[in-house]
Amino acid sequence: MRVAVFSTSTHDEAPFSEANSRYGHALTFLRSPLNSETAPIAKGFPCVCVSAGDEADARVIQTLVSGGTRLLALRTPEVSRVDLEAAWGGGIVVVRTPGYSPHSIAEHTLALVLALSRRIPRACERVKDGNPSQEGLVGFDLNEKTVGIIGTGSIGRAVARMFEGFGCNVLGCDLIPNLLFEAHGAYVAFDELLAQSDIVTLHCPLTADTRHMIGRKAIKEMKDGVMLVNTSHGALLSPTAILEGLKSGRIGYLGLDLYEEEDEFHGVERATATTFQDVMPKLMSFSNVIVTSHQGYLSQASLAYLAAATLENITEFERTGRCHNAVMRAISDYSPRLHAAG
Repeated sequence: MRVAVFSTSTHDEAPFSEANSRYGHALTFLRSPLNSETAPIAKGFPCVCVSAGDEADARVIQTLVSGGTRLLALRTPEVSRVDLEAAWGGGIVVVRTPGYSPHSIAEHTLALVLALSRRIPRACERVKDGNPSQEGLVGFDLNEKTVGIIGTGSIGRAVARMFEGFGCNVLGCDLIPNLLFEAHGAYVAFDELLAQSDIVTLHCPLTADTRHMIGRKAIKEMKDGVMLVNTSHGALLSPTAILEGLKSGRIGYLGLDLYEEEDEFHGVERATATTFQDVMPKLMSFSNVIVTSHQGYLSQASLAYLAAATLENITEFERTGRCHNAVMRAISDYSPRLHAAG
C-alpha cells in the first residue's frame, strides 16, 4: 500500500524502513506535519500515517477523502487531534498503536527524578564554566522516600517496579485497581497520596475531568518541597498553580517532559488563562526545574515498536479491510476520571 508518512525525522525513517522490510509497503516520508495546508500532498495515497502532533480536523479529513485516502494510521495511542466523526462520515478508517514502550517512559521518569534529586544539570553547568563548587548541590537519597504514582497502567506499574528497587515506599491511585501494581505498592485515595508522597509522578490519560487535576487545591495538599514529575500529558497541570507552587516552595522540584499546548483533549476548549507557553520562561528560570522535549518515548526500542505496530495495522487493513486497533465510536465517548494510561 502507498503510505504518506507525515512529520518524520531521521529517527522515524530508520525504524520504519527497517520494519517495512517485512511488509513491503511503499512509504513516502514527509518532514512536513499534516495540516490544512499540507493535506493536498496526500492525494493519491490510500493511507496517511501521522504522529501525535499532526492535525486532522474536519477540513483536513475532507481533503484526504477527496484525495482517495481510506486509512488514517496513527503511530501513537492518541486520537485527540483527529476529528473522528468527520473521518467516519467520510469513510476513513482510523487506527492507532496500542501504546508506547512503558519501560522507555518509565526510565525517562526515573532519569528526571535522579537528575533533580542530585541537582545534576546545575552541577554540570558549573563544571562547564570551570566552577567546581559544591555549594547548593546537596541532594537527597531515594531510599525510604514515598513515591506517589497517579495512574497505574503499564507505565505506572513499570515506574513502581523501578522505585521499589530503590527502596522507596510506593503508593498508587487509580479508578481501577490492578493486582499487578499491588505487588509493588499500595493503593490509597488521591488526597492521601498527595499528602504522603515526597515524589508525585503522573501517568494517567488526559480527559475533561483530569485536565488541570494538579492545581492550587492539589498542590496545597502536597508536602512542602515535594518533587512533581509529569511524563504523561502537559495539561494535567495548571501552569499558574505550578508557578505559584514553585515560588512558595511547596513544589521543591519540577520535572516536565511536555507542556499543555502539545496535547489538548478532543472536545475540551483551550484554556483562556495563562498557559505553559506563557509561563515557560519563568519556569526555566528556576534551578530546580528540568524540562525535556517530549522525549520520554524516544528510545530505540520504543521507536522500533511504534514502527512495527503501525505497519502491522496498515497490513491488516490492506489484507482484510479492517483492523483490530481501529478507533471505534465507543472509544471517543470513553472519558473516565482517572483510568490508567497504557
